[in-house]
Amino acid sequence: MSIDFKSTKGIFQQIAENLCHQILAGTLPPGERVPSVRDLAIEFEVNRNTLLRTYSILEDAGIITNKRGIGFFVSEDALERILTTEKQTFFNNELSEFIQKVKVLKLTSIDLTDLLIVIKENEKQ
Repeated sequence: MSIDFKSTKGIFQQIAENLCHQILAGTLPPGERVPSVRDLAIEFEVNRNTLLRTYSILEDAGIITNKRGIGFFVSEDALERILTTEKQTFFNNELSEFIQKVKVLKLTSIDLTDLLIVIKENEKQ
């Protein structure tokens, strides 16, 4: 992943989101050691303090835990915590945009039902 230095999102937020997406994708499963602050700072070419801030935020959110002297690890309930946050964001922000788009496009309940069927079929794959 690369960092967008022109983004309105802070670098630490972008890195935190990347780590959360890795957890959601199963690349970083619960109990897995998270890359060290030093390694990620080198990878993203950012200051170590930026990574310390990222890890502090993730630790405060209960997504990672610090085992002193060993490193940071994905918490056992990280996936649940991330999904809860993502769902809240969706319902608070993106859902209203979706509803507006449905109205503008004059989508019918049949159109939406068809969409749900496609989603359900994709879940089976």
